[in-house]
Amino acid sequence: MFKLPFIGIVLLLGGCTFLSEINSIVKPLPQVTPIVTPNNSNLAQLELSVHQQVNDYRASKNLPPLKLDPQISEQCRIHSQLMANGQVPFGHSGSKARFQKIRQFVRWQEIAENVAFNSGYVDPGKQAVKGWIESPGHQRNMVGNYELTGVGIVRNAKGEYYFTQIFVRKAWL
Repeated sequence: MFKLPFIGIVLLLGGCTFLSEINSIVKPLPQVTPIVTPNNSNLAQLELSVHQQVNDYRASKNLPPLKLDPQISEQCRIHSQLMANGQVPFGHSGSKARFQKIRQFVRWQEIAENVAFNSGYVDPGKQAVKGWIESPGHQRNMVGNYELTGVGIVRNAKGEYYFTQIFVRKAWL
């Protein structure tokens, strides 16, 4: 991890993950107590802000807004919590299992994930979205042909913010 010592600001983006179908055997997710809602109202507001910023960006590209799904957001929060606690490395560990879990309540055709980590910013959500926009793979997920999204943000005891956003295009029967 690279830190700028003179201002203490860090922004890391995980490479994006994209799947259009899962055909392999997947390891189960680590056992985690579901986090149905963020543990404080500031994180809930930050999640809504990230969702709105992504939709504003999509609108600037003449794309429809993404609907925020609470069950997808819960899966995002669980992954952010695992990263924040050091139970999984920063990145997309377990994404296939997460995507299969989401498939239990949303039959999807395509699914993608963006992650980010930062600390030391006045508006960590704005910085995460800015980083995603500036990264071709993450930006591609943001403007993809998706309808649903989930956002999960966790702040650990060190003041580090971990972001997970999942994008879903539903399968039509």
